[in-house]
Amino acid sequence: MIRELFLSSRPLSWINTAFPFAAAYLLATREVDVVLVVGTLFFLVPYNLAMYGVNDVFDYASDLANPRKGGVEGALLEPAHHRTVLLSAALSCLPFVVALFIFGAPASWAILAVSLFAVVAYSAPPFRFKEVPFLDSLTSSIHFTSPALYGLVLGGGDLDRGALTVLAAFLLWGMASHAFGAVQDVVPDREGGIASIATVLGAARTVWFALAAWLAAGVLMLTTGSPGAWAALLALPYLWAAAPFARVSDADSARANRGWRHFLWINYAAGFVVTMILIVFAMQTA
Repeated sequence: MIRELFLSSRPLSWINTAFPFAAAYLLATREVDVVLVVGTLFFLVPYNLAMYGVNDVFDYASDLANPRKGGVEGALLEPAHHRTVLLSAALSCLPFVVALFIFGAPASWAILAVSLFAVVAYSAPPFRFKEVPFLDSLTSSIHFTSPALYGLVLGGGDLDRGALTVLAAFLLWGMASHAFGAVQDVVPDREGGIASIATVLGAARTVWFALAAWLAAGVLMLTTGSPGAWAALLALPYLWAAAPFARVSDADSARANRGWRHFLWINYAAGFVVTMILIVFAMQTA
């Protein structure tokens, strides 16, 4: 059971939600405090267990036909464990949410509520936003963007033009990543009766959508000035990984998994570069 909970939380993706929160909060407060520790721990593990655990439970029928499931790209949970996973996700989140509610104010409460709603509504009925094309990519992106927005607001930071531009670029990055990830599942999703941005647009058009969104994210970062403009270069490895699949057919869409696997490591490299940029920014504004 512990192994299934661990796999269901997608440990390779923990940093993708914890880092945006921690970075935004640190930029806003310029200090390490108990709120930073509690928030980072929450977005590191419980948040991911809730997001991916709910998904694994309610996607079980389609996951049976998906060869990617059963490892680091998604647990294939035994039905007997579904209730335990949902209960574990709720109980692991509860103390952190209560603490963050105490630490925060109405604005941060609202953002956290939207973030948690998106986590559940993406996979669970009656919402199942993952089956609403385009809304699926938007909701998935909110999973990663909202921790950054929450960290900024919780830390008392300003939502000025620069911050909003960075958040918009991050939102586009998340939508592109989700869309490209959906390409590899076109066949099993259609066989399972699941609609997605990729099943509606088709594999090749979805890859082009992802490429356009990554490019737009890079262009937005160029408008932020130094050192943020350097982050525009981070769009390049994602474009490189996805571009070879711009003509992939629906029947052969599973081939895109090779490009998707590059993302697991590109994300870590991109995170390192973003960390360096943030350090430079902090030194310039100290």
